[in-house]
Amino acid sequence: MESQITIDDLKKIETGINEKYAKVATSPEGQFKYPTGSKGLEALNYDKALTEKLPNEVASSYCGVGNPFSLGKINQGEQVLDIGCGAGVDTILAAIIVGPKGSVIGVDIVSEMIARAENNLQMMELDNVKFQKVSGENLPFSDDTFDVVTSNGVINLIPDKETAMSEIIRVLKPAGRLMVADQIAAGSVQKDIKARLANWFQ
Repeated sequence: MESQITIDDLKKIETGINEKYAKVATSPEGQFKYPTGSKGLEALNYDKALTEKLPNEVASSYCGVGNPFSLGKINQGEQVLDIGCGAGVDTILAAIIVGPKGSVIGVDIVSEMIARAENNLQMMELDNVKFQKVSGENLPFSDDTFDVVTSNGVINLIPDKETAMSEIIRVLKPAGRLMVADQIAAGSVQKDIKARLANWFQ
């Protein structure tokens, strides 16, 4: 974690993330500079055979920055963890892929997003999915649990990325796969920590 970030700074980051994503849980439209909902899924080349299985209300809640499924194959019967699941669209798609012999867990720190994910799940005929309010820095799962860990636009928001990555590696099975779509800073990074905190979750 950045040595300049204090406990108060961490609280500000968490408050900011919760305030923004509580709004996103209602609707992501207009909250981001990139397309969301069905347009976002189409722009990021998600498999239409999968996305066509989503009700419009579920698809409309999508707000990912990329397509983690483009990074590798997920197989039937596998165990998948989706970190920062948001409204659960990627989690639900992964559950369709792994089938009834597999299972998927979606975790997020924003209560409203978990509630939206659970609401979305009720519209699907799936019983191999669970959602939990969990921080990516402290995963309550045993070592070597998951075949695949996915994340979409969330690792960049986690203050202690080193701990988060250590946790991901811990819960992945040997030869497990990490499939991450995310945003990175290009060019010079603001040195003023207060200015960076103000834009942490934009």
